[in-house]
Amino acid sequence: MKNNLEDYLKSKKETVDAALESYLPGVSSVPPIIFESVRYSVFAGGKRLRPILCLASAEAVGGKAEAVLPAACALEMIHTYSLIHDDLPAMDDDDYRRGKPTNHRVFGEAVAILAGDALLTEAFHLISSRELFKGARVESILRVIHELSQASGYFGMVGGQVVDIQSEGQTVGEETLYFIHTHKTGALITAAVRTGAILAGATEEQLHALSQYGRDLGLAFQVADDILNVEGNREALGKETGSDTRLKKVTFPTVMGLEASRQKARELVAHALTHLGSFDEKAEPLRGIARYTIERKS
Repeated sequence: MKNNLEDYLKSKKETVDAALESYLPGVSSVPPIIFESVRYSVFAGGKRLRPILCLASAEAVGGKAEAVLPAACALEMIHTYSLIHDDLPAMDDDDYRRGKPTNHRVFGEAVAILAGDALLTEAFHLISSRELFKGARVESILRVIHELSQASGYFGMVGGQVVDIQSEGQTVGEETLYFIHTHKTGALITAAVRTGAILAGATEEQLHALSQYGRDLGLAFQVADDILNVEGNREALGKETGSDTRLKKVTFPTVMGLEASRQKARELVAHALTHLGSFDEKAEPLRGIARYTIERKS
């Protein structure tokens, strides 16, 4: 299954990259610097995990990946916006992302902020372009827009980021730890899984199971990220390790310890897989992605 998953991830990444290339304006557009900045971060690399989860979820309920591709690309735009802003001096003050200088180091803080703003806005412009979706009901598109905006805003990613910043250097318990990461990271991953399923016509029972899978997967992904920040390889990660310690971040290793964090990640993946019990082989990529989450090196 490992080779099959690698092939699947590679194929879907290429599909997403080609679609992003077609959706994003070229650098000949005016003013060119904003398009250079946007494209710099969007095409800097990355696993495309969120859009691939969207495509895989659609396939798991019998839909076609191509039919939900605009939504998958919108998810990557939202994710990239969050990375650009996370790296800013007022936030995590990072110099490298995906092995390259961060956006604000290349284009300056003002343009980096505006590039993030542009990507977030363009994501919803893209996902509300009815003519790009084939077969999806208008009600389903509206539902996805509603859910993605919630997952990205103060009840999701933004809310998690705020508590993350407020908690730096503080002694907090597991309740705050879980709040930060279920919102900052988990909300958009869960939304990615739900988006593909909703647009592909999932039943409410299927959607509930996939939502539970997404929540466990999102948390497992963050636990693995926290561990990699402690003991990962800088070249493989494409950014500095140890930044969580430098910023006195609230992470799973700092609250629970490394070994307990590894065990928690394994438990979350095992739990995520149980939610896919009623799905057939079309959900195999989702199962593989769950296992990959804690096996990855970057």
